[in-house]
Amino acid sequence: MGNLCVRNAVLFPGKEKADIYVKNGVISKIRMHAVEDAPVCGETVCGETVDAHGMTAVPGFANMHTHAAMTAVRGAGEDMPLKEWLDAIWKIESKLSPELIYWGTRLACLEMIKTGTTLFNDQYWMIDNAARAVADSGIRANLSYVFLDQFDRKKSAVQRDECASQAARALSWQGKIDFGVAVHSVYTVSEESLDWAGRFACKNGLKIHLHLSETETENSFCREKFNRTPAEHLEKYGLLTENTVAAHSLHLTGNDIKILGKNKVCAVHNVNSNLKLASGYKFMYKELAEAGARIALGTDGCASSNNLDMREAMKTTAILQKAWRKDPAAMPLPELMHAASGAGYEYMGLDGGAIAEGKIADFMLVDTSGHAFVPGFDFMSDFVYAADSSCIDTVVCGGDVLMRGHKVKDEGEIIGECRKIFRKLI
Repeated sequence: MGNLCVRNAVLFPGKEKADIYVKNGVISKIRMHAVEDAPVCGETVCGETVDAHGMTAVPGFANMHTHAAMTAVRGAGEDMPLKEWLDAIWKIESKLSPELIYWGTRLACLEMIKTGTTLFNDQYWMIDNAARAVADSGIRANLSYVFLDQFDRKKSAVQRDECASQAARALSWQGKIDFGVAVHSVYTVSEESLDWAGRFACKNGLKIHLHLSETETENSFCREKFNRTPAEHLEKYGLLTENTVAAHSLHLTGNDIKILGKNKVCAVHNVNSNLKLASGYKFMYKELAEAGARIALGTDGCASSNNLDMREAMKTTAILQKAWRKDPAAMPLPELMHAASGAGYEYMGLDGGAIAEGKIADFMLVDTSGHAFVPGFDFMSDFVYAADSSCIDTVVCGGDVLMRGHKVKDEGEIIGECRKIFRKLI
């Protein structure tokens, strides 16, 4: 966790200028520019100094549903509905190796840093290799072991042992990384595995990461096999709690919404993935929030969303909510920003997602010198609706500068290695 001085930054969401001081990864002091000529900082605080003149400091994004190493299969399985798409992707994924997982995750972390993400919530395979990639990147993450036994009892037993073993190994992970438990879905995971995963996560205080009601087909399967909705089925096994991320949460009944609300589940909207796979578009943001559920945003993996750009996800989320509800006030910008940043930090139990003293120093510096920020009536409007993510100049995570002047350490090597290694899949 680094020490840092950021000078002359405009503080989001206002227009005031300030100097931001970071000590041991936390914002220790914000000095407003009434004291313009004050010294930069004391020797005990400063490590690196960044001049943020012409830039606005914005909380880092929290991408709450990813499959990071799927950068390795970006562009595969295009123009397919979910079932056919999954079959095609799983066939490619059968060729995955530790090397591919490492470099796929490195590429994902690079892309997330370039687009302002400082925290992500992931589920995928061979996560020791993903953890090494995340640590090498300097970003913050929760990595989950995934249950996907296809209702095979032998696989279920093997995966239970693997999960327990992985949880023990995760104690040695380096960097800003936590371990969680994931169950892929009600249509790929047996009741034995659901029951064990719920109890194991509860006993060990672990976050739970799952897919919920992504498609109407998933709901039909669950009703036919178990005579209940996916939400009702997962609640039975203790998998819907305040420690649960329920990705997609798209095709919900009124009772499903009540279940997610009373359990304070974090429902994650992955708008571009849902649209691209034609899974659906009527995410019940207002209803879920009113019921007590928490709302966050994610991109999903690069095989379905094709990128990990949270700013783009924010724009699509907002304009789609406005359109299908026929209400231009359906997704106010402050709520949108909270869903893209603060909500994820709150779910993870991290004091971040805001630029304030005592908060984790996870933020970006947005260059407002470009055409998209003229005339400059409202920074947030310009950032979400007019700009693209190339306006993000600098990214800081835990006080460590991960990108400065649009450049990330080793980005040329990462891209070159990935081009070479990913040919094995193609």
